[in-house]
Amino acid sequence: MAKLFLGLDSSTQSVSAVVIDCDRRKVVYEKSLNFDKALPQYGTQNGVLPHPDPLVKHSSPLMWAEALDRLFAEMKKDGVVLGEILAISGSGQQHGSIYLNDRAAGALAKLNPQKTLVENLHGIFSRPTSPIWMDSSTAAECAEIRKKLGGIKATAQLTGSDTFERFTGPQIRKFYKTEPDAYDQTASIALVSSFMASLLAGKIAPIDHGDGAGMNLMDIRKKVWHPNALNATAPDLKKKLPPLAESWKIVGAVSPYFVKKFGLNPEAQTLVWSGDNPCSVIGLGLIREGMVAISLGTSDTYFGSMKKCQTDEHGEGHVFGSPTGDYMTLICFKNGSLAREKIRDAYGIRDWKKFGAALTATPPGNNGGILLPWFEAEIVPRVNQPGIHRFDLDEKDAAANCRAIVEAQMMTMRLHSQWMKVAPGCIYATGGASQDSPILQVMADVMNCPVLRIEVSKSAALGAALRAAHGWLVQTGEKPKWEQVVAGFTDPVSNSEIRPNPKAARVYDQLIKKYAACERKALPPPAKT
Repeated sequence: MAKLFLGLDSSTQSVSAVVIDCDRRKVVYEKSLNFDKALPQYGTQNGVLPHPDPLVKHSSPLMWAEALDRLFAEMKKDGVVLGEILAISGSGQQHGSIYLNDRAAGALAKLNPQKTLVENLHGIFSRPTSPIWMDSSTAAECAEIRKKLGGIKATAQLTGSDTFERFTGPQIRKFYKTEPDAYDQTASIALVSSFMASLLAGKIAPIDHGDGAGMNLMDIRKKVWHPNALNATAPDLKKKLPPLAESWKIVGAVSPYFVKKFGLNPEAQTLVWSGDNPCSVIGLGLIREGMVAISLGTSDTYFGSMKKCQTDEHGEGHVFGSPTGDYMTLICFKNGSLAREKIRDAYGIRDWKKFGAALTATPPGNNGGILLPWFEAEIVPRVNQPGIHRFDLDEKDAAANCRAIVEAQMMTMRLHSQWMKVAPGCIYATGGASQDSPILQVMADVMNCPVLRIEVSKSAALGAALRAAHGWLVQTGEKPKWEQVVAGFTDPVSNSEIRPNPKAARVYDQLIKKYAACERKALPPPAKT
C-alpha cells in the first residue's frame, strides 16, 4: 500500500488539496475549489463578504465547512484512493477567527454522515461571520492592547509581533467591546486552521504554535498563552481558547463522518493544522536556520528560519513558530512588483528582458545612486505617505533607475532583516520576478549568498501534506529528519543557482550604509510607543 498523505489549504479565496506519495516522492493529486464560483450562494467577492465599511472583512465559516464537504466529494469522484491516506493536516489563512457556543463540541462529536456539514453545524456559532486577515477595523483595539503591554518593542518581545489590525487578539477585543453578550455566549474561539481541524477530527482541536503566534496572545518563547496579553484583550479569555500544541501533534483519528461518507481509512490520523505562512515554510523547504525564501510578487516577502527567537524592536517583522519546532520570520514589503513595473513603464521599457538588459548595463552600486521607491505607503519601513526619493541619482537615466529600484528592494530586505541576527546561507527565490536572472544576480550580490529558483505549486497545501507525513512518522516511533521528509518535494530548479560576485558583494557592503542613512533622512521621526 502506498504511503499517501493529504494536505489541505483553506485560503481566502479557495480550498485546495494536495496528496503526496512519500515512497515515490511525488505529488499524485492536486485540486482547488474557488469559493465565489463553487459556492455562489454565500455571496462572496474574492472569498470575502461585502460590507459597507471598507475596513471590515468577514467570511462565513459555514462556507469553509461546505467547501470541505465539496472538496472531499470531488476527490472521491476523481478516484483518489482516500482509504489509503494515512494522515491529514492542513493550512488555514492566518489570523481569521471563529466563535463557537457551548453546543459546538457536542455537534462535532456527533457529525451525521446522512447530512451535510452545514446541516450538522446549525446553531453552533455565537457569531455568524468570521473576521479574516484582511480586516483592518481594529486600530483602536491594537493601540489599547499595545499600551497595556508596554509599547511596540515590549509587545513584539512578548508575542513575536507588534499588535496588527488583522491579528486575532485585537479582533477578539473588538468583538468583546461591541458585542459583549455574544462574547459571553462564546465557549470556544478557533482559528481557521483549528476550526477546519476540528471538523476533520470531530472535536475541538488545539491551535499550533505557528498559527498561535499570529494572535498577539502567545508567549513567543515559552509557547503558552501569555497571561498579560490575555488580560489586555478580553475577560475570561483563557477559558475560551483551546490548548496550544506542537505542529506534529495528533488530534485523533479522522471523524467517522468522513469515513462513512467519503471512504477515508478509519485509522487515518488528523494532525493539528497551522497557518498558511508556517505551512508554506515547509512547502518551500525552509527547514534549517539561515534558509530564506524571497517571494517576488505584488508585494515582496522575506521568509526566514532561525533557531533562537529574536524579535524586531521596531515591530515591522513577525515571528511565528515554525513547524520544525524552531522559529520563522515573515517580513512584507508592499512596494514589490508594482513598483518595478512603474519604473519600467516610466522609461518606456516594453518588457522585462529589456529591463534586465538596462540593469545589467549599469555597474553594481550604481555609482552611489540611491532610490527609495515608495510608490505606495510602505509596511517595512513604516511609511504612511507615498513618496519617491532619489539621492545622487539622475531621474533621466533610465538604466540607472532600473538598477536603483532592484538594488533598493534588495538592500531594504537585507537592512530590515538584520534583527534576526541570522545571515542567509542560501535563498530560494519564487514569484513572478524570480524568472529574471539580472534581478536574482543583484539579490545574490546584495545578500552575498547563493540564490536558487524554486517552483512549488500550492506551497501551503504541500507543506501541510509534508507536516502530515512528519507527524505520522513521529507517532509511529520514528525520529524523522526534516531533510528526509521534504526531499524530492522542495528541490530547487536544477541548474538555477546564481552565485554572488565577490567584488559586487564588497560594493554593497559599503553602499548599504549609505542606503540606511538615506532611509533615515527620508523617514518621519519614529512614533512614540
